[in-house]
Amino acid sequence: MAGTATSGRQVPADAPDQGHPKRWLIMTVLAAVAFMAQLDLFIVNVALPTIGASYHGSSLTGLSWVLNAYAIVFAALLVPAGRLADHFGRRRFLLAGVAVFTLASAACAVAPTLGVLVAARAVQAVGAALVVPTSLGLLYPAFPRRQHAMVVGVWAGVAATAATAGPPVGGLLVGIDWRWIFLINVPIGVATLIAGLRVLPEVRAVAGSRLPDWVSSVLLLAAVTLLVLGTVQGPAWGWGNGRTIALLSVAAVAIAATVARTLRHPHALIERDLFTSRAFTGASAALFLYFVGFAIFLLSVVLFLQGEWHYSAVKAGLGIAPGPATSAVFAINAGRIRARFGRVLPAVAGTLCMVLSAGYWMLFAGAAPDYPVAFLPGAILGGMSAGLTQAPLFAAAGTLPPDRATTGSAVLTMARQVGSAIGVAAVVVILGSAAVHPVSAFHHVWAAEALFGLAACLAVLATAKGDRPSADPANLDLHGQRSSFVNPPAHPTLHSATATLHSAHRACGASCCYHRRANWLPISSD
Repeated sequence: MAGTATSGRQVPADAPDQGHPKRWLIMTVLAAVAFMAQLDLFIVNVALPTIGASYHGSSLTGLSWVLNAYAIVFAALLVPAGRLADHFGRRRFLLAGVAVFTLASAACAVAPTLGVLVAARAVQAVGAALVVPTSLGLLYPAFPRRQHAMVVGVWAGVAATAATAGPPVGGLLVGIDWRWIFLINVPIGVATLIAGLRVLPEVRAVAGSRLPDWVSSVLLLAAVTLLVLGTVQGPAWGWGNGRTIALLSVAAVAIAATVARTLRHPHALIERDLFTSRAFTGASAALFLYFVGFAIFLLSVVLFLQGEWHYSAVKAGLGIAPGPATSAVFAINAGRIRARFGRVLPAVAGTLCMVLSAGYWMLFAGAAPDYPVAFLPGAILGGMSAGLTQAPLFAAAGTLPPDRATTGSAVLTMARQVGSAIGVAAVVVILGSAAVHPVSAFHHVWAAEALFGLAACLAVLATAKGDRPSADPANLDLHGQRSSFVNPPAHPTLHSATATLHSAHRACGASCCYHRRANWLPISSD
């Protein structure tokens, strides 16, 4: 029988769920590494013009690979890395990812040529793919069940704040030197690596667990890589270009083959039982749609402030800053919001805030700078959207067993990344290749943002059946608030090898907790 090892002692599977004694230190370390890795998804956008000025003769196409290399590698490796971490050890993979990410960040900071910078960014993405899903997979078993709603809110707050803070933080660092965008990761990475070696427990599958099917792994890797590559290169090559058509066609074939393999093979990388959960399926679709709109939101405001209102990178960063500040306020209280209002209402409100943000800018943003009236309210609405939406969408994954927590968070993050790549491509397609864009073009961009926000809202509503806050006294967080354990599912077996994807953003009920203790072996690092 497997158990939970805390401070070197075995706890029986039916022991009280007390969590790890160092859980707050564990949360601090994991929140820091997750913030660092996710911030780099968005922080570089605002620095591209300055980076280009450092490398004389660099083209816009070459500079775009500073973003594209990271996006493609990160999205492609998330699920394989998460599944292997579940098998071989989440702590081991996370610490390896932190080390790789830190070294690659140092290489980015001192890159003598654009080619070296692009290569270092690709390596940096490998580290991020190891870090992001495993940070969630380690957080979940470290805390007792009654605190999982709070944990969901904190981690989702970290993700939302990292995403919205990217442009303003990047703008401020560019004011010093663009290399600080990468250099700042080095001391953070070293500190968290040392702390992680001391406090993080190991969590892995029990001996004898099977590795995922290698054919489905290769197919998924090819599908995501080709889809993201075709999406990010489509605007540069042209959507009617033979290379773009070939990439997207092969990606479609790889996706179809991945689905077919998933339906047939009992140990596929993404197993078929995942989509028996209506809530999880809807949340995955909603995350994809929401992040198409969110990527449009982030990129369009940077381009608008710098291109149309002629803000400097630093001033643009400060102008966007109220968005992440608002996001953080809502996101860190996501557990309490969920306890009071359930999963659906906050997510609906968040996605509609995106629609309102885009609509506000369409109505009021013009060629003449008027920050307090024309821009600030839309930025605040966008921050509210990010803070309200992400936690309940990830929390819906709690309808699945937790024995694939790291893999589950990887799949959800992959949906986010593919959506983000499509959102960036949509901005480029709508604005075109002109150096100066009219205000009407930005209105079209914001109209697209509003449409995807509305589509994400509809996806959330499609999974709303039966969602409500729980009044069960057993479902209280550490503040005595009702937690997010809404209608915990009954899992038919203790060793289901087919339910592979579960997000650590959301706790399961009592039966899920029993699965975790029976099937997983957290091993103390003490």
